[in-house]
Amino acid sequence: MQLNFNLEDISQISVGAFALAVPISFSEEAWKLGESLPTFNLLFIFTLSMIFLSFFSYQSVFQGDIKNRVPVFVFRIVAAYLITACIVALVLFSIDKFPLRIEPLIAIKRMIVISMPAAMGAIVVDGFDKE
Repeated sequence: MQLNFNLEDISQISVGAFALAVPISFSEEAWKLGESLPTFNLLFIFTLSMIFLSFFSYQSVFQGDIKNRVPVFVFRIVAAYLITACIVALVLFSIDKFPLRIEPLIAIKRMIVISMPAAMGAIVVDGFDKE
């Protein structure tokens, strides 16, 4: 079982995440949604993100064949989400909407809200280069 995750994959995920993170991060609605959503809803958004990342990756990147590659599959999903979250945090930080030191809970909430669509962009671009 080979872990085929390289710099090309990281760059594809980063570009895909950035493509959707930028327009959404500039939206005041996303900032306010991140501030106002209860924890349960944020956990639900996170769960939906992981489910849809898994579905798309299973069908597109792995072409339905993870039988002997479950750890690689899980790693790719987690890595895609973490890279996406970092890209979202950087974009929010660059526009001064990621108050990690002052209001860390709001910063994390905004990151989760915007990471949902950005993660889908990330995995779609990653799926262009099949395993």
